[in-house]
Amino acid sequence: MKWAPHLLPEDRAEYERLLDEALRTAHDRPELAAIGRRLDRGQLRAMALGAVALISAAAATEYAVYVRVRDEHRRPSGASVVASVLGGHDDGAAPGAGFGVVVTVLTPILAGTAALVLLLLGYVLKMLDPPPQVAGPLLTAGWFFAAVTAAGLLVAAIGLLVTALRNQPAETAVPGARSDELSLARDAWRHALVERGIVPFLREALAERDQVTDQGGLLSTERPRPLPRPSGTGFTGPGLAAPETSAE
Repeated sequence: MKWAPHLLPEDRAEYERLLDEALRTAHDRPELAAIGRRLDRGQLRAMALGAVALISAAAATEYAVYVRVRDEHRRPSGASVVASVLGGHDDGAAPGAGFGVVVTVLTPILAGTAALVLLLLGYVLKMLDPPPQVAGPLLTAGWFFAAVTAAGLLVAAIGLLVTALRNQPAETAVPGARSDELSLARDAWRHALVERGIVPFLREALAERDQVTDQGGLLSTERPRPLPRPSGTGFTGPGLAAPETSAE
């Protein structure tokens, strides 16, 4: 089976589904009422599958839009809260924001480590008898760094909270809007493929077969004449040959 160059493999099943749906509901379309008299559904389906390049080209514009929107929909909707706080390349942060973020992140870590070491060492020295004079300054420095650690953690928590509140509306609204855009693009491609591609192709195939039969039919030894390109449907490419049939 040949597929149009621009039709992605993941959309091949959708093409066949739309074709089968058009054939199944052909009785609702007066222009396809001749199905079964000259060409049955199996023959038309085989012809349409062989002419997928011509049929899908009629909806090439809508298909290009659908593929673009679908690719955008599959990308991550946005940076996480932590990435926003760290200041990504596309968040519009000021040139000096990177250094501030580094200081905010490293301050609690370094201050906490220093506080732990100084307090542990100060209390160990204070247990000696008599305690050395350096024990007091070590404890004072340790508690100072402990306060710095607490302040750094508080600032970081506030920053995360503010960033989460700021990004929450966009992160909740964008996926829904993008889903609606994707649905509209997919429906537009399906409608164009059926109305400008599949149905006109089936109508022209039936009309050509009726014309050939009205002119005297086909002998069993004759090759069927190729179908011309349907006019006004946007098809491009060589004509298609109808399947061979034996003389009645």
